[in-house]
Amino acid sequence: MTRKALNPNKKLRSYIIGLALGDGNLSNPNGRAIRLRITCDKKYPLLIKRIFNSLKLLFPDNKVSIVDRDRNCLDVSVYSNYLEELLGWKAEKGPKFVQNVSVPMWIKENYQYKICCLRGLIETDGCVYSDRNYRMINFTTIIPKLAKDVKEIIISLGFSPHLYELKGSRNTKYSFIKKPFYHIRISKNTDKFLDLVKPEKA
Repeated sequence: MTRKALNPNKKLRSYIIGLALGDGNLSNPNGRAIRLRITCDKKYPLLIKRIFNSLKLLFPDNKVSIVDRDRNCLDVSVYSNYLEELLGWKAEKGPKFVQNVSVPMWIKENYQYKICCLRGLIETDGCVYSDRNYRMINFTTIIPKLAKDVKEIIISLGFSPHLYELKGSRNTKYSFIKKPFYHIRISKNTDKFLDLVKPEKA
């Protein structure tokens, strides 16, 4: 595959990076090409379609697959040796929280790229819900650097998020659940935020 096969559209790249930072995973199962898997709940068929089509646009010469995991979720995946360079972390250096991944600087420096990246982040590791008839937005991560980035990006767009740190569970064999969780919540001007970012979950 030539470099021309990687779509140069930076809004598209920003969105895919947001998806991957949220619920994406890199691996090298065949020892030849890096695989990106983005996990999605089956109750969001339109989001699954958006992720599939976005990956196909980004990698037009590569096969994009949907892999059934269980009755609740599935993976949308693609193979490409440009994924590590694009996303900024390595398949063989451990989970994202070990590598303390973050939003690339070129995204944080551009208004439109920030919006696209936030859309991907919220569509994967975020939720939109109602509390006493008020709409709320919540983004959750165990990665402190990513939590800081998301909060700063939201502030830079003119909103006032709140960052909460919660203790992880000790009664589990899974190391990532033992880590602190960071919740970033938007409770004011949520409709304005949703109109700007337009996540599929809204």
